Amino acid sequence: MDPTISGLAMLVGLLSLLAIGVPVAFSLGLVSMGALFVVYGPFFLETIGEQFLGGLASFGLVAVPMFILMGAAVASSPAGKDLYEALDRWLNRVPGGLVLSNLGACSIFSALSGSSPATCAAIGKMGIPEMRQRGYPPEIAAGSIAAGGTLGILIPPSVTMIVYGIATETSIGRLFLAGVGPGIMLTVLFMAWTIYSCKRQGLGLTELSQRFSMRERFAALPRVLPFLAIIVAVLYVLYGGIATPSEAAGVGALFCLILVAVIYGIFSKSWKFSQMGGIFRDTLKESVMIMLIIGAAELFAFALSSLFITQSIAAFIADLDVNRWVLMGIINVFLLVAGFFLPPVAVILMTAPILLPIITGAGFDPYWFAVILTINMEIGLITPPVGLNLYVINGIAPDISLGQILRGSLPYVGCMVFGIVLLCVFPDIALFLPDLVMGPSR
Repeated sequence: MDPTISGLAMLVGLLSLLAIGVPVAFSLGLVSMGALFVVYGPFFLETIGEQFLGGLASFGLVAVPMFILMGAAVASSPAGKDLYEALDRWLNRVPGGLVLSNLGACSIFSALSGSSPATCAAIGKMGIPEMRQRGYPPEIAAGSIAAGGTLGILIPPSVTMIVYGIATETSIGRLFLAGVGPGIMLTVLFMAWTIYSCKRQGLGLTELSQRFSMRERFAALPRVLPFLAIIVAVLYVLYGGIATPSEAAGVGALFCLILVAVIYGIFSKSWKFSQMGGIFRDTLKESVMIMLIIGAAELFAFALSSLFITQSIAAFIADLDVNRWVLMGIINVFLLVAGFFLPPVAVILMTAPILLPIITGAGFDPYWFAVILTINMEIGLITPPVGLNLYVINGIAPDISLGQILRGSLPYVGCMVFGIVLLCVFPDIALFLPDLVMGPSR
């Protein structure tokens, strides 16, 4: 069968299964097995287990459930609330300071949890009602947190960066460092737009009259600083060569559990030890989901390669007689569209191995490209039809319609697109820190 026809048939089959609600992992697996059966008959069955489990046979994947456990422990506690209140006391004198507090809380909580939905849920439960109570329109209240939550897959430690590193056999430590600069850049862009928008609309002016003493501001920090110390410690042991990503993730998860138990379970009595079971249950569910997608994506990649679809796509793109920046523009549009329909982990696993030799052949840095890919996935989290963060926000604030949430998120999509442009013009935003700490990769 012609590789083009095979590829189109697999694409139609995959989109059809996803459209009727079949989970991503099962959709990938069914399409892969169907394609292999049509071409090779029942003999392909003996390779399924080897290919599926081969995709999971990587020590680096141990870091995934550990970072998820770290985020689940923090999300189960009032840590998000304390972080939000601390930032509100420090930023209330700025126009739109409450929105800035939410964005800042999202960026820091993202680093703790590594999960966009968890960040949206944790910060949104407190931030949205408070913003609406102080007169902010529902679009700004919901859209800012939906957008801020996307930072969870970019700011390290990031589960999607781990998946990209395993899929492309690149350094996870260097990927984490590459996400720091762009993560800060996007946070600043989000905040700059928020200040401009709120000042133009006259929002948040009543907050300027509320004053907090320095004593009150510092009083809010003790519960927050230990968790920030964990982020710094995890990154330090990673880049100091003291521990592997899996070891750092395990120690980080353990200390998060201990801090939650001590700070909120023993001292403030706002967390119950019976919640520990729920933490491990949530970690198990999310880890199994990601592992199933990884195994199924490996089987899908094997089917694409066996049918020469991967090679045909790579050859077609490589034969395009266009400027390398036009090529990068085409790849960005492709990633953007893929992110509209599929979760970030699935897109990375299916596309990164195909695109990596193409972008390196065009002279682009693979770590820089990882950041570009991730920001495209961030846009997909707040754009329909999937737009996971939109549905998370709608779930915690059901009186705000999806249309209102989307309208509030769109300006931040513009900030992300502008961020991609800045990264193309100034690639050192992503590459300076990893080159400084770990030496040039090129």
